[in-house]
Amino acid sequence: MSLIGTEVKPFKAQAYHNGKFIEVTEADFKGKWSVVFFYPADFTFVCPTELEDLQNNYETLKSLGVEVYAVSTDTHFTHKAWHDSSETIGKITYVMIGDPSHTLSRNFDVLIEADGLADRGTFIIDPDGVIQAVEINAGNIGRDATVLINKIKAAQYVRNNPDEVCPAKWKEGSATLKPSLDLVGKI
Repeated sequence: MSLIGTEVKPFKAQAYHNGKFIEVTEADFKGKWSVVFFYPADFTFVCPTELEDLQNNYETLKSLGVEVYAVSTDTHFTHKAWHDSSETIGKITYVMIGDPSHTLSRNFDVLIEADGLADRGTFIIDPDGVIQAVEINAGNIGRDATVLINKIKAAQYVRNNPDEVCPAKWKEGSATLKPSLDLVGKI
């Protein structure tokens, strides 16, 4: 079953954020756009490159009204230890959620049960707490934050312009389509 169009399920988790431990729930995803960015584990290889890429694009994401939540099945204590010991991860200023209970990983259907780790899953959530986009990558394939930004811009555009759709390779400011009887068979 696809998670597209479904509301984020209830959860409560501990997170590391800017030197503090905080609690995060599904309510934190409401009222703004959110990205939930699952990765397999702290102290690994592809993961820090992705998390650094997100941090390098975090100001752009924030300017779009988006908050980022990185999630692994590690604890919030492990996130702090990684943040304190890695120059790359030490740059991160967005929320890092611990999911040792696997609640979030199961809710978002990214848990690799046999390993107790999460797939590389990216979820774009609208201000109503509804999932608008999902991307799942194999563990050895990293993601690109600029691609994510383009998807967010498209999701925001169609939310604000519900009679229009964004075609393939759409970029902000380019032409959209207005589905209608006149357009049928002409694309």
